[in-house]
Amino acid sequence: MSARSASLWGVSGSGERLVVAIDGPSGSGKSSTARGVAERLGLDYLDTGAMYRAATWLALHEQVDRTDRHRVSELVARARFGIDLDPRTATIAVDGVDVTTAIREPAVSAAVSSVATNLEVRHDLVARQQALIADSSRGIVVEGRDITTVVAPDAQVRVLLVADPAARVARRRAELGETVTADDVTDQVIRRDADDSTVAAFTEAAPGVTVVDSTHAGLDEVIGRICTLAEPYAPSAT
Repeated sequence: MSARSASLWGVSGSGERLVVAIDGPSGSGKSSTARGVAERLGLDYLDTGAMYRAATWLALHEQVDRTDRHRVSELVARARFGIDLDPRTATIAVDGVDVTTAIREPAVSAAVSSVATNLEVRHDLVARQQALIADSSRGIVVEGRDITTVVAPDAQVRVLLVADPAARVARRRAELGETVTADDVTDQVIRRDADDSTVAAFTEAAPGVTVVDSTHAGLDEVIGRICTLAEPYAPSAT
């Protein structure tokens, strides 16, 4: 595929923007895969998990009791989120403060489920995510939880990316390096999935959603599989 044709993939021959929705548990490779698909197809990229992490960072920064769900939701509702949809950079800011690195800190990882399971916060952030999707002029790859069923149920390509627990824990440990222990990583991956599954659907494929197992597949292979699913929605002329 030429660079020119890739840059045009966001809009089909009928003028419809391509939306690729990717769900999956922690450590399944959603972020790397979604970013790679977006780069390969010339699309925008939205990491919805980063928005929940940014909301968590804000609650920690403002020292708000996360068990006070209404107060947390009010804090998030007032916040301005600056989302860079370029897959090569994909930065995020809260009220003008770049938190791209800060939201990956262990304190945020340990606390994010308490915010992500706040239904008022979810309602707010889903609305913002849907607005970002609607505003994307070149098409978009969106990843996280509830993407194929709630955030973008009408996406042309809907994928559930899975991997076995051991592989997911190993990947997250490699990503975080020596900043956390193996037990901490296991807790973050397994417990967070259990917590988040109480409010989001990402463990079973909904009707029409394609399951892609990344346990024994390399990143390029997984990206290629999803790009193949998108081929029917490529422009009729390039």
